[in-house]
Amino acid sequence: MADADLPLSRDQKLLTLSGLASFTPPLTAIKKHRIVGFDNRDARARPFNLLRTSFAKKLKEEGHRLIGLTSATPAAGKSFLSMNLASSLARVTEEPVFLVDLDIRRASLADEIGLVAERGIESYLEGDIADLSDVGHRIEGTKLGVFPTVRRTRNTAELLAGERFAQMVDTLRNRSEASIVLFDLPPAFANDDAMISLSALDGFVLVVDSGKTTRRHVQDVMSMLYPTPCIGSILNRYRGGLGDSYGYGYGGPNYGKYYDRPDPDA
Repeated sequence: MADADLPLSRDQKLLTLSGLASFTPPLTAIKKHRIVGFDNRDARARPFNLLRTSFAKKLKEEGHRLIGLTSATPAAGKSFLSMNLASSLARVTEEPVFLVDLDIRRASLADEIGLVAERGIESYLEGDIADLSDVGHRIEGTKLGVFPTVRRTRNTAELLAGERFAQMVDTLRNRSEASIVLFDLPPAFANDDAMISLSALDGFVLVVDSGKTTRRHVQDVMSMLYPTPCIGSILNRYRGGLGDSYGYGYGGPNYGKYYDRPDPDA
């Protein structure tokens, strides 16, 4: 009998989207934090739609599934991009997409979607919760599962270097129905949490804050996180493309008209 045909024991049960608690993000939170990846008719979702296609293609080519998103410094828009990319991917994949908050000291993903979490990934890593499905939330009407974190300010490196973290990664890699698992990581220069986390993942995406992240920042991050492969970078807050014929960014007038056209099937 092949390993794939073996029945799963209680501690090896498959982590599925349907096994997560359902959550509907309030519209106020979605608007406040500009989470546009759920709505394919929002013109602001277009950059994420373009990004998801090249991102998914790259993962397929390289055989990667577990990818971290990090930045050189704080406030680069990393969590904003993580949520929008994950929600955009979940609209076109056949299997679910999971998004895990591993920025334990700041823990902002729950706030991005208006989720008040009493416990999260930190509780699993601390050993207070045995099953990852107990801290995950299925975004109603989508194929996205979000695993939030409640902030911890101490011993975060110890949590990420512990056996529970290794078990979590093993579950997400080998006993999860998710086609892609994204991890919102801390900034690389904030502490060694990103380095520790990425040693167990397939690769990372570097968020570059236009006008703030320097070439030296990028070089130092690449050196710090080696040998984990960087599968790409995202230039955030770039303003130079708004006037070009493609209208890259959120402000292209021609694309605004395109997305504003009424849907005949509505």
